[in-house]
Amino acid sequence: MPHSAFESAYGFSRNAVQLSNWRQAPWNVWAFRNVSELVPSARISAGIVKPETPDADPSGLLRESLTIGGDSRSIADFLTTTSTDALVVMKAGRFVADYHAAHFTNASRHIVFSISKSLTAILAGVAEDEGLLDPETPIVDYVPEVAGSAFADASVRHLLDMRVSLAFEEAYLDPTGEFARYRRATLWNPSAPGQDPGTLLGFIASMPKGAGAHGGPFRYRSPNSDLLGLVVERASGERYADYASSRLWQKLGARQDGSVTVDAAGTARAAGGVSMSARDLARVGEMMRRGGDLEGSRIVSQRWVEDTCRSGGSAEAWQQGDFVHLLGQGRYRNKWYQTGYANGAFLAIGIHGQWLYVNPADEVVIVKMSSQPEPVDDATDKLNLQLFEALATRV
Repeated sequence: MPHSAFESAYGFSRNAVQLSNWRQAPWNVWAFRNVSELVPSARISAGIVKPETPDADPSGLLRESLTIGGDSRSIADFLTTTSTDALVVMKAGRFVADYHAAHFTNASRHIVFSISKSLTAILAGVAEDEGLLDPETPIVDYVPEVAGSAFADASVRHLLDMRVSLAFEEAYLDPTGEFARYRRATLWNPSAPGQDPGTLLGFIASMPKGAGAHGGPFRYRSPNSDLLGLVVERASGERYADYASSRLWQKLGARQDGSVTVDAAGTARAAGGVSMSARDLARVGEMMRRGGDLEGSRIVSQRWVEDTCRSGGSAEAWQQGDFVHLLGQGRYRNKWYQTGYANGAFLAIGIHGQWLYVNPADEVVIVKMSSQPEPVDDATDKLNLQLFEALATRV
């Protein structure tokens, strides 16, 4: 029997991609580009859009070689070995390189996983600028349903900086524990026959407090960011997708609609469910590099960007926290990572190899979307950081 065009392109049939395997290789290569076919999703409208400019020819850049960790290879080889689906590089506001893996274009959308957290924080910053949200306010003032949970005595600031005390582990590969129950509630994992997956808010409202007070070490726990999305919805009076459309996508001049996965009640997976094009994500990075505006359109205040990317965040909380092995002098503020590098670079990061790297000193923004087989790979994360730093000095 002849192969379909799909099978010829991807090496497997479409019906091989299921809710039970969509984050696993090789099915993730297609699934990460087509999440809305697997998980219910809400559209984030870009409105009336201008046509995208042509791709910047990456051929010269990709032929160059870099020496990283004593290993000299072409940039193209680095991208291939790190399962790259798309790479976009901007220099001083111009697109200077676009790389696409097979069957991916600058119009393609890709799930950005936990970069969604950083986008959600921008929306919280916008709501703060509009006088609708106060980060120092108790969460229960916005979402009273969590009054019986770990979040009962936490503030929005604790959510923003991942300093909530939670009895919860971010165990991506655990098929039976609380993290698996969390993913069923988001409709990211299948439920057993007759099993009610519940809702995202229901899961969050059941979460117990951990040892210690809120405001302690940096503890990376994704439900914090889903709850922040609910705070933004309650504060603004708008659904997440609609607020993201009017306050971010349309003001950025985004060229493609985005989307965000939703649960059975329509609650957005603000922690990880956003899909968007690589260039539109680069536009987010350029907006942040420019202090909150892009092409004359103010999106979020310069004060908020300064606090997020440079002056805010606790060095002590970071040193006691979960990711000090990746960024030894880093800090975390408003769901963005400060690297502590001399060039002032800051980051948004998602599992399976999603990166938004912003280097103010060299005026460089880099987006890398990937389908790495493992959700977390420390060695590849460090390789990617070295790659971005080296690229920033080349373009």
